[in-house]
Amino acid sequence: MDLRRLTRGYRRPIVAAAALSLLGTMLALVQPLLAREAVDTAAAGRIPWPVIGALTALFAAQAAALALARWVQAHTGETMTRDLRRHLTGHLLRVRLSALDTGRIGDLIARTCGDTAAVKTLIAQSLGTGLAGAIGLVASIGVLAWLDPWLLGAVVVLFGGSFAALLAVVRRVRAESRTAQTAEGVLLADLERALGGIRLVRACRAEEVEAVRLDTSARGAYLANLRMAGMVALSGPANDLAVSGAFLAVLLVGATRVSSGAITLGELIAFTLAMTYLAAPIYEIFQAVSAVQQGSGALQRIGEVLAMPVETDRPVAVARVTGTPRRSGPVMEFRDVWFGYDPTRPVLRGVGFSIPARGQTALVGPSGAGKSTIFALAERFYEPDHGTVLLHGRESRFIPYSRHRSVVGLVDQDNPLLAGTLRDNLLYGATSVTGGEIRRVLAMTGLHRLIETLPNGLDTPVGDHGRRFSGGQRQRIAIARCLLAEPDVILLDEPTAHLDPDSENALAETLHEVSARCALLIIAHRFSTIRTADRVLVVDEGRITAAGTHDALSQEDGYYRRMADQPPFSGTGYTSPPNPRLP
Repeated sequence: MDLRRLTRGYRRPIVAAAALSLLGTMLALVQPLLAREAVDTAAAGRIPWPVIGALTALFAAQAAALALARWVQAHTGETMTRDLRRHLTGHLLRVRLSALDTGRIGDLIARTCGDTAAVKTLIAQSLGTGLAGAIGLVASIGVLAWLDPWLLGAVVVLFGGSFAALLAVVRRVRAESRTAQTAEGVLLADLERALGGIRLVRACRAEEVEAVRLDTSARGAYLANLRMAGMVALSGPANDLAVSGAFLAVLLVGATRVSSGAITLGELIAFTLAMTYLAAPIYEIFQAVSAVQQGSGALQRIGEVLAMPVETDRPVAVARVTGTPRRSGPVMEFRDVWFGYDPTRPVLRGVGFSIPARGQTALVGPSGAGKSTIFALAERFYEPDHGTVLLHGRESRFIPYSRHRSVVGLVDQDNPLLAGTLRDNLLYGATSVTGGEIRRVLAMTGLHRLIETLPNGLDTPVGDHGRRFSGGQRQRIAIARCLLAEPDVILLDEPTAHLDPDSENALAETLHEVSARCALLIIAHRFSTIRTADRVLVVDEGRITAAGTHDALSQEDGYYRRMADQPPFSGTGYTSPPNPRLP
């Protein structure tokens, strides 16, 4: 992203701010000329009331113009920052998971919040005022040259050296700014890491370990910001020395020229006053250049976020899915699907199976066999490297993401709940849900008894990540949320993992009732779940190695039978036995 793209649509207020700032500078430059007349008139023994009145009006007009310019700048900067953050957050919510997997969430948050704030400073301190400062500088030099070119020569010599020093400093500001912004991102990412896993940190007694890590990150940010502050601080003395030196030179040389009669006292005072106004545009130019250097690093980091690939529906998709979907036959099919998070190391190797429109299908197999990856492709978090995933007989890659995910529901094993009330979480992503449907789903999942014990019923806050509820309760809430969306196929990742026996039996009845209306694909590690499935798919080393009912596979498939004989078949610490069917 560059300034040209960033300012598109905001150039009118930027130009208005520049015009107001320039107007303030022009009004200031008129004041020395009137001051010269006032001093010369007063020296002749008369009170210059008209000139004093004009100066008063000019002071008021200048203050109003500059105040309005700053407000327009601030308003434009805040508006651009809001729109940029809206664009960034909308982009991040659609970034492909494969791209998010390679980054750190905390750093992305820093770019969305901290770097956009740097861009706001860029808008407020550079665009508009920088241009006005440049024009004001030229105009100020013109007035000084008209008043006394000899005195102007002394000023140019002193300010020229100061300006050269400022440019040398500014060249370093951009590099130090990007380093500081990167260090801030690392600090925020490490803090998000520690707080996101605070229970693990406490359980492992790793508070000191994380404190040291955060202290290291904070020190890195501190040193980077300190270096940048040092670069900016160097500019102040150079500018102050130039102004002080120029002021003294003007007084000394000017006094000599007044005593010789070359200029009047009023002209010397007018020149001195005009010279003080010369500092303002120089300061504005320096602030603009410095803000551009600091903001350019932020713009580069923001541009890297916007360059991350997003989920984009193919244009052909709309034309391909306008007809009525085919409801007969399998609801979902995998045909010779190959996939790897690293394309050189495939996780799925030619997976092929179909899911009927009704009933329960269980995926079983050791950890790392590819079951969760099958779910990720079924939900289109990733796309196959080779092969095809079909939904209702159509290739999923030609179906819009939103439509695909309205048909395929997911209940993850982690069962995340979002900050808000229980009602917010149950209705998350659902539309046009009636009270009767909510009560029916609550009864199906056994949540109605939980609701009765809550102080505010469905309007009870769930807490951060839903930690006010147990793992089993969060799991049932996630199932209820999925049922309210009424998908055609529901993916359940070990739905009984956090349930006691009574709740497990109740959930089995619920799943049996649900499977009469839609398809269920379940990652199962308990044989209580596998036995109730209409069909079992055995996954090992990225392949479907067997398919059938639990009873049939127990009798006919030696690999499945050996796997079943290794209790508790939970996947934890489980080593896959040799399979003669695999090469």
